[in-house]
Amino acid sequence: MLAERRHQLILRALRSGGPAAVTDLSEQLGVSPATIRRDLLKLEEDGLLTRVHGGAVAEEGDQPFAEVAEVRVAEKDAIAARAAAMVADGQSVLLDIGTTAYRLARQLHGRRLTVITSNLVVYEELADDEGIELVLLGGMVRREYRSLVGFLTEDNLRQLHADWLFLGTSGVRPGGQVMDTTVVEVPVKRAMIEAADKVVLLADSAKFPGTGMAKVCGPEDLDVVVTDTPVDPATRSSFEEAGVEVVVAGKVRA
Repeated sequence: MLAERRHQLILRALRSGGPAAVTDLSEQLGVSPATIRRDLLKLEEDGLLTRVHGGAVAEEGDQPFAEVAEVRVAEKDAIAARAAAMVADGQSVLLDIGTTAYRLARQLHGRRLTVITSNLVVYEELADDEGIELVLLGGMVRREYRSLVGFLTEDNLRQLHADWLFLGTSGVRPGGQVMDTTVVEVPVKRAMIEAADKVVLLADSAKFPGTGMAKVCGPEDLDVVVTDTPVDPATRSSFEEAGVEVVVAGKVRA
């Protein structure tokens, strides 16, 4: 069995059944305890679980939108306000899924902009604002996460261009890699990156390192990171080497 498949099965077992012992996981997957221990170490490094004596417990996974929307609202609003200030009237903006993009949408009322999104909550927020030309991407609906995904979404994005992309994330690794917990969202995020002139990552302090087993992009694909707290030295160094500007709650850091 491939390591990636084992990792998926381990996380599924932990999220459905709670903490599990190494011996139990070994029996379930038909591999040695030593292999399970190596898998748990790798998954802990990726922020997906916490090892405990004799086993592991899963970290919080991809939560429904309504739950995440109530967390760190003040921090997200600070990030959103700074991000909105980057955009000039008349420009086109791509808004990713997620709650920080939604908080950014709230900052765009009254502006003369084109907003393109796969985020259903962003669409609902801006639908009655007549100053905004609103483009909703097609695709399969992920109801709990209020987003559209799939090949239709990706095809739509290949026909479009935006001045700005404001990208969300589940986690940012010390090497500057942008991660996501949900594999099905990754192709859409990559298509958004290809469709935009400037890519801005919106990431509050909980996203360093955050979670995520699927890589969206590297630091070389970003232009700006907007966050609410100084970035740790290792990650900041990775951004600096890639020429990424880091903006911290109104303060600019190279």
